[in-house]
Amino acid sequence: MAKYMLIMRATDDSYAKFENIDFNEILEAMGKFNDELIRAGVLLAAEGLDDAKETVVVDFTGETPVVTDGPYGETKELFGGFYILDVASKQEAVEWARRAPMTAGTKTEIRRVTSIDEFPQDNEWIQKERAWREQTGQL
Repeated sequence: MAKYMLIMRATDDSYAKFENIDFNEILEAMGKFNDELIRAGVLLAAEGLDDAKETVVVDFTGETPVVTDGPYGETKELFGGFYILDVASKQEAVEWARRAPMTAGTKTEIRRVTSIDEFPQDNEWIQKERAWREQTGQL
């Protein structure tokens, strides 16, 4: 099994479409999909993100970090939520993403989440993180 993050990206057009949909309808559609993921045993996390207007950006492109209020960039550069799934393959992650509701006019980016096992195990910092993950029940 491998972890994959499904990053939900909306557009100005899709945001406009969602404004005209009753919030309870959105909750119903997303709730049914989330329940499918739970029953399949693949859902590890799923969260929506606050409005991009509430964003704070720390920009490291200069010599010193610059903090500015959002939103950052164009809508197409933002994402509004994510899922983390534990599935057998990238293809399975793609199949789940294709079934997601409320996606008209949006894009979903799918990226594998790396595992601590992929890093040098003799590194002091990896050993400390592994100990913390074991202590907190993440491993």
